[in-house]
Amino acid sequence: MKKRLKRLLKAFFPHLARPDDAFALRLLKGEERALYLAMDPRDREHAVRVARRLLKAHPEAPPYVLRAALLHDAGKALRPYRPLERILTGLFAPPLPPYPVRGGVLGAFQVRRHHPLYLAERLEDPEVRALVLEHHAPRSLWGRRLHQADREE
Repeated sequence: MKKRLKRLLKAFFPHLARPDDAFALRLLKGEERALYLAMDPRDREHAVRVARRLLKAHPEAPPYVLRAALLHDAGKALRPYRPLERILTGLFAPPLPPYPVRGGVLGAFQVRRHHPLYLAERLEDPEVRALVLEHHAPRSLWGRRLHQADREE
């Protein structure tokens, strides 16, 4: 219950998020750094927790897996959420096509559902891209491990 209350507060007050950007930027390469920094601070904070959780459970994780963990939600930066949209999309995500990206709450639902695709289209590294695309439906071993680290919140 305490974690849910903290998430609710951060939905309205993003400045409460404290991402460890230095940790992330040490691991990321080239254009990945800009994609990471374009993320909402709440999403960056979450991404760092996922990467650290993955590293703790699997210290042998290759660098591309940690970079995918740090970027897995960066596609959400395509269209920032308003506070109520952030809450609503966390509860419900109706099936909508990825394009054209719409405005309003329908656009928020699209970004929630298709953010891995939006990010993958901007990534250069094929290994990071493949893991990001597995974000909602893991198929590979590292995809399942990343998905598990993401779900432990």
